[in-house]
Amino acid sequence: MKRRDFVKKTTLSTLATLIGAEIVYGSNLLEDYNLLALQDPDPFKLFNKNKEMLVLNDKPWNIEAQAHLLDDKITPNSAMFIRNNGLIPEAIDAKKWTLTIDGESVVNQKTYTLEELKSKFEHHTYQLTLECGGNGRSEFNPPAKGNQWTVGAVHCATWTGIRLRDVLEDAGIKNNAVYTGYHAVDEHLSRDPKKEPISRGAPMVKSLQDETLLAFKMNGKEIPLAHGYPLRLVAGGWPASVSGKWINRISIRNKIHDGTKMMGTAYRVPCEPVAPGEKVKDEDMCIIESMPVKSLITYPKSGAVLKDGTSLKIRGHAWAGELEVSKMEYSIDFGAIWRECQIEDPVNRLAWQHFSASIDFPKKGYYEVWAKATDTQGVAQPMLLPGWNPKGYLNNACHRIAIKVT
Repeated sequence: MKRRDFVKKTTLSTLATLIGAEIVYGSNLLEDYNLLALQDPDPFKLFNKNKEMLVLNDKPWNIEAQAHLLDDKITPNSAMFIRNNGLIPEAIDAKKWTLTIDGESVVNQKTYTLEELKSKFEHHTYQLTLECGGNGRSEFNPPAKGNQWTVGAVHCATWTGIRLRDVLEDAGIKNNAVYTGYHAVDEHLSRDPKKEPISRGAPMVKSLQDETLLAFKMNGKEIPLAHGYPLRLVAGGWPASVSGKWINRISIRNKIHDGTKMMGTAYRVPCEPVAPGEKVKDEDMCIIESMPVKSLITYPKSGAVLKDGTSLKIRGHAWAGELEVSKMEYSIDFGAIWRECQIEDPVNRLAWQHFSASIDFPKKGYYEVWAKATDTQGVAQPMLLPGWNPKGYLNNACHRIAIKVT
């Protein structure tokens, strides 16, 4: 076999990270050589995930948590869902990483190294809730195409970075700016360099919020590769697709960003309610912005057994997109009576809130504990599946767990 070239040190470093060990004699590898250890990867080892995570897809990787894995107040990497659209970048050299600000509405196109971004702009840290727009898609009928997320495509980690606003203002924003659009280095599944897996954006009002970050740390450490190392956007409260990973370019647009997965039915729902299965014209679809009010019981695990006469302590998280959760309730009689839970204030805006309650059951038997959050505008979670839409977005129906009292 004729050797064509040696792999770069940076590629070796990335491969070693994925495998979890030094690749001895790695300098002898051919550029396109596919290591056996990566041909049939164990996703739990590959991404340092809890083995109870559910793999929905491996091309691209899509992995979700189960409700009980999300019990921590700050979500650890081991329980964070992965939603990718393309191939995870394999050869990242953070020392050579750059971010370019361009677009029709930038005053001065600028390119920054990662180190310049870290040293020039003030650092900020927030807990921010990110939820996949398709979380809960598996419940829609007629079924919606796509990964069949149940309830675990949500997390709230601590993100540290710089404000997107500070960087955009440093480059200069023209008065006609209405939107930003991101671009990243992940590859399209076809490996066609002319195609982007995803390139979404946000209106200027969202891009300029205090909490919209260009993040380089997650939970106090470098962001794991699968979550966007070395630089990603984090725009809490909106569909997680707005929080692009591996960002290397942001365009300030004079129109709604027209990147990949911004058009058609992607991350859009009917502007007006429709009957299940009804066809909707693209022009009648509206872009998802703030996510709806929602909650999740994270303790105990569904199926728990309790001795008669014992109180059950439940806990979980609730969130409401751009708003806060003002009331949290539970029901053990399928929604006939609702009783209030204790609900904590958010650590900061766009962080999820923690709730708890102690429940007494009247007799032995089977029960379901339902949870319902209400936001500061008085909008509560629906008890049943909300409005059907072609791509199965925004299912915020009440979460419930099964309990048996013996």
